[in-house]
Amino acid sequence: MPDLTKQDTERADTASLPRDEPGFASLSRDEQIYQITTLVAGRFTLQEVLDKLAEAAVKITGVKACSIRLLDEDSGDLKMRSTYGLSEEYRNKGVVNKDDPVIKAAFAGKAVILDDMRDDNRVAYKEATIKEGLVSQLTVAMKFRERPIGVLRLYSGKPMHFDDDDIELARVIVSQCAIAITNARLYAEAIEATRITEQVRLAGHIQRRMIPEKAPRAKGFDISGTYIPCFDVGGDFYDFLRIDDNKIGIAIADVIGKGMPAAIMTSSFRGALRAYSECQWADPLLETVRRLNKMACEECRAGEFISLFYGIINLEQKTINYCNCGHEPPALLRNGRVTDLNKGGLVLGVLPQPEYLSETVQLKEGDRLMFYTDGLIDAVNFDGQMWGRDRLTEIFRKCGEEPASQMIKNILAYRRRFVGLARQVDDTSMVIIKVVKTGETER
Repeated sequence: MPDLTKQDTERADTASLPRDEPGFASLSRDEQIYQITTLVAGRFTLQEVLDKLAEAAVKITGVKACSIRLLDEDSGDLKMRSTYGLSEEYRNKGVVNKDDPVIKAAFAGKAVILDDMRDDNRVAYKEATIKEGLVSQLTVAMKFRERPIGVLRLYSGKPMHFDDDDIELARVIVSQCAIAITNARLYAEAIEATRITEQVRLAGHIQRRMIPEKAPRAKGFDISGTYIPCFDVGGDFYDFLRIDDNKIGIAIADVIGKGMPAAIMTSSFRGALRAYSECQWADPLLETVRRLNKMACEECRAGEFISLFYGIINLEQKTINYCNCGHEPPALLRNGRVTDLNKGGLVLGVLPQPEYLSETVQLKEGDRLMFYTDGLIDAVNFDGQMWGRDRLTEIFRKCGEEPASQMIKNILAYRRRFVGLARQVDDTSMVIIKVVKTGETER
């Protein structure tokens, strides 16, 4: 059971347990137990509830003192959490752990009674006990889901044999302690879950802001893109990079992973890509890829890697110089025939110095380029059938005469029709570039 000290803020509405009212002691045992049970729903912090339960135990049974200890599972010690009628010196007398014979017996389900603590070998701190004026003791364990989480102890200042009623009351109180602790734990977990959910929501918002709001306008090219996250955050992204007046970089990548780690890596990777794309190297394409791979090797953990397609389009010469690093090969559609752009090398983050190759493709008026992540083709329907690349390229051919933005809409509509309402588990990114007449731009 974790230390709940910092999370003891749960509150509800009810009346407080009467404390010094003379009438409380005259209540029947059933009425007293009922009063105790109302504390758990009270408008109190956990610490206040434990303090009131300890006080109630003393006032109902007429004993000298009460203590409540909670188990620290990491250390095995039982930390003093609440007392009534005990001095500060006694509360801090020393460590009590789960190997203590009395604690072990209580955790085994027994109500452990010590008739005289001053002369009982199971008592570890006899001098402190005598100084405090304690004689008899009753120890019962509190449990959560059948696991011990602490103990409650009643102390008498004179010889006293605790009877069945005392044991019953002690068990009622520890059950209420366990309920209060459980409520605090669940409340703390709910607060933490809300906090994490909000962080994920904000991370998703930040990640979506990394996706270009609109594609660049370039003479002779019609460009459009879309990003459909499967969860709030993920590992897909694409980007357009204005290298100079005559060159545009296009990158599409998939960081293997989900949730926050993938989103953080995606953000870092995108920032590095943008920084490297501005450097004036002899071979800007491959040098950028090599440096990104080095970064990925340093940052990725076992089983993590990044697939990347990075290309540089020369607007004047109408060429694309690219390197495909283990990514789904973009499709070049020309005269009804699809060609894969698969020249490149290994995914990023696996080997520190792999060989990467590039290729330059001359583009022609009417050519169509489609870049995408595997979430587009890995979508499955309720029968477990995958949409697949063949269906994708078939639709790509069919809607090739449409503007780039409409082609994306048509492709996604066909995929949606295929998968129906089946839940998808991967993000989808897609970019389409059409080569149009010189002077024309996206429509």
